[in-house]
Amino acid sequence: MSRNKKNIIINDVEVADAGAEGNAIVRVDGMVVFVPYVVPGDIIDLNIFRKKKNYAEGRAIALKRPSPLRVEAPCKHFGVCGGCKWQMMDYASQLKYKQQQVRDALERIGHLDTSGMLPICGADKQYNYRNKLEFTFSSKRWLSADEIRDPEDPGDVGFHVPGVFDKVLPIRECHLQGSPSNEIRNSIRDYALEHKLPFYDIRNHTGFLRNVVIRNTSTGELMVIVIVAEQRNEWLYPLMDFLKEKFPQITSLLYIINEKMNDSYSDLEVFTYSGQGYITEQMPRPFGGDPLRFRINPKSFYQTNSEQAFKLYSHVARFAELKGDETLYDLYTGTGTIGQFLASKCRQVIGIEYIEAAIEDARLNASINGFDNCTFYAGDMAEVLTEEFVQRNGKPDIVVTDPPRAGMHDKVIAQLLNIRAPRIVYVSCNPATQARDLSLLSEAYDLGRIQPVDMFPHTHHVENIVELTLRNKK
Repeated sequence: MSRNKKNIIINDVEVADAGAEGNAIVRVDGMVVFVPYVVPGDIIDLNIFRKKKNYAEGRAIALKRPSPLRVEAPCKHFGVCGGCKWQMMDYASQLKYKQQQVRDALERIGHLDTSGMLPICGADKQYNYRNKLEFTFSSKRWLSADEIRDPEDPGDVGFHVPGVFDKVLPIRECHLQGSPSNEIRNSIRDYALEHKLPFYDIRNHTGFLRNVVIRNTSTGELMVIVIVAEQRNEWLYPLMDFLKEKFPQITSLLYIINEKMNDSYSDLEVFTYSGQGYITEQMPRPFGGDPLRFRINPKSFYQTNSEQAFKLYSHVARFAELKGDETLYDLYTGTGTIGQFLASKCRQVIGIEYIEAAIEDARLNASINGFDNCTFYAGDMAEVLTEEFVQRNGKPDIVVTDPPRAGMHDKVIAQLLNIRAPRIVYVSCNPATQARDLSLLSEAYDLGRIQPVDMFPHTHHVENIVELTLRNKK
């Protein structure tokens, strides 16, 4: 082992386990070191570059002997992009460690009994599974340490490099979204370079091209949203004509003028240049009948893995054990997809969501799907879900809750404990905050079945569904 003022180098250490945020764990003299882009079982030379009170951070500077779990990452951007940190691990092992992540969170954070955990639901498709990707144009592109920056470099299009807000990693092929996603992005880049359309400079707020969002559906519909920094029609319209002609499969060609200092566009007007202003996704109904149809607007939320979304919702339906006469509360309903997935087996569905535009989508989709038993309310969950609200809408027989990563507000948990619905199905994208909330709900509820679902292969992210039943029902 060699040392200097900034670094500690340790040779021939074994990677012990998978850790948080897609990192792996190496143990050195009783200290946990988090290391990215390595696999349990790898033998590496380790550089520890940052030490904290309870852990350290490091990087592998040499792979001495690969783990049996290691596979070749297909993406040439792997290791720099930061988006798919587990590409180098075989998929069966990814599922194993995701299930362990859920178990650890529930047991260590929530001190909960996980004997009801079922095998994780894996994805049939491990690549090209996303139905939405957003790419950024930047006047500055990321170059590796051994590259020399060209002062005439016009920039590029791709993903932001982690920790570097003003540079993008040029992406020529992303394996997360199917064709023609790569072709569209690369064609816009080539067109811009040929016609001297400047890419955006986030530091100086100059340039024209800012972002492109590509969304597709299982039915073959395709939405492309071009986001530019100013209304330069002499640049914008020829570009849109180019896309319309080169990619006739685009069913919704849109643009947004974003003159703000940030990339958010939820508050901006969307202009339809060609086709419809929306796309429509379909999903099989869980209880038979024609497929559910969900209209997706440019700002709509929809699960970004359509095939796994159906599996996720099917497990929710299984845990709900609906008989047909229940009042179901769908908390954090978003665009109402879970509520409508279950609506044909309920007496009524009451959905609550903070974002007004999402509620408008939910109401529209309920109408498209022929549901007259769905009612949706917009507002802060902690303020809407009150005793008066329950009296007005009826006490729920079942609550489905799918909160954001931060979990549920203490007031919401307190109200759920007060309402005491016979059954709660808790869906979460963050097992840690879910474990915290479940621990609080355990005051009145027993933990039943637990179903992890892999929505995002090759990442550390995992969804989890938990069944809760009221103790001492009255």
